[in-house]
Amino acid sequence: MTKEITFKVFRYKQGDPAPHYDRFTVPCDENTTVLIAMQDIRRDQDPTLMLRHSCHHASCGTCGMRINGKEELSCVVKVLDLGTPTVTVEPLENLPLISDLVVDMTGFYQRYTAARMPYIRQSEFNPGAEPPEGIDRYTRYENCIECGLCLSACPVAGSDAEYLGPAAMAAAWRAVEEPRNGDGKHALNWVDNEHGCWRCHIAFECSEVCPSNVDPAAGIMNLRRKLTGSSLLRLFGIKR
Repeated sequence: MTKEITFKVFRYKQGDPAPHYDRFTVPCDENTTVLIAMQDIRRDQDPTLMLRHSCHHASCGTCGMRINGKEELSCVVKVLDLGTPTVTVEPLENLPLISDLVVDMTGFYQRYTAARMPYIRQSEFNPGAEPPEGIDRYTRYENCIECGLCLSACPVAGSDAEYLGPAAMAAAWRAVEEPRNGDGKHALNWVDNEHGCWRCHIAFECSEVCPSNVDPAAGIMNLRRKLTGSSLLRLFGIKR
C-alpha cells in the first residue's frame, strides 16, 4: 500500500537571511524510510537539498536528524510507522548548521576524542560463553556510533557552549571503566569541572534517543559517583 506523505523540510543555505521550510509530497510504502524519502526528494524534486548519509542500516551514525521533533537515525525510521500525514524533518540541534539538514560535527568529534577512550573493551554479552584456547575473554569494539543524537537532545548543550556533552562524557567513563587502551585518570580530571559532569541536569534525554543503547546518562552518573568517592577518600586520608 502506498500513501502520499507531505514532508515539511527545514531549509537553510549560507547567506540566506533566515531559515524556512519547504513542503514536498512523496509516495511512501511500508518500506520507505525517512532517509529514502529525503533522497527521493533530492533526486526527483529538489537537487539542492543537502543531507548526509552512508550505510543505510544504523551503523555509521551519519544520517541523524530531528523527525517530528525527536532525534532519530533517518535510515531506520519507517515513514508510515510515524502515523502522521505530515512529517517534519529538521537538522540536529546544538551543532553549527552548515546547510539544510547538515550540521558541523567537528566540535563533537574533538571533544569525543579528547576523552581518550579505549577502542576495545570487555564484552558484557554472552557471559556464559567460553572463549577459545589462548583467548582470556571475548572483547568487542565500542558501540557508540558517534551520531550526535544525544548532544542534540541534551537541554544543557543548548545553553552552555563549553559543555562537554553526553557522548564525550560517556566515552570518558568508558576510559575509566576499561583503561587498557585509555587513560582513566585523564578522563576523570577532564570531566571534573563546571562544564563537565557536574553541569548535567539529569534529564536523561541523551539515553532516551541513543540508537546503540550506550546510556550516556548512566556514564555521567558513574563519573560523579567515582569523583565523589575519590573526594571522600582524600577527605578522610584513606589511601588505596
